[in-house]
Amino acid sequence: MPDAVGLVKTIKRAATDAVKAEKPVEVCFGKVTAANPIQILVEQKMTLGKAQLILTRNVTDYKTRITGGNTQNYYYTGGSPPDAPTAPVSPSHVHAIGTIEITVHNGLVVGDEVILLRQQGGQKYIVLDRIGT
Repeated sequence: MPDAVGLVKTIKRAATDAVKAEKPVEVCFGKVTAANPIQILVEQKMTLGKAQLILTRNVTDYKTRITGGNTQNYYYTGGSPPDAPTAPVSPSHVHAIGTIEITVHNGLVVGDEVILLRQQGGQKYIVLDRIGT
């Protein structure tokens, strides 16, 4: 039976080596070291540049459309926003906002920590999102 045990170990080792050689999808962590052009230091081992990164909408500035209803017109009576007191405008009236396009400023900045997904083969990394706040 020792030959069978040795054979099983050899087969397991060969299978493990084959999977590692294929470089399957892997979760990695990194830190943004430059914003423009983007550079991310991955697990303190290597720096990835723009050509190696695929940025999701979670980590880029993007435009989107929103719809707002009627809003009461108020004005600031003093102090600094967001805690500034307000008072209604006289005579009272409302504004219909409707559908507008806004820009969501969600781009990466130096120091952001990110979670990445390495594509199979290891040539490209998908930046999924920031870590933490």
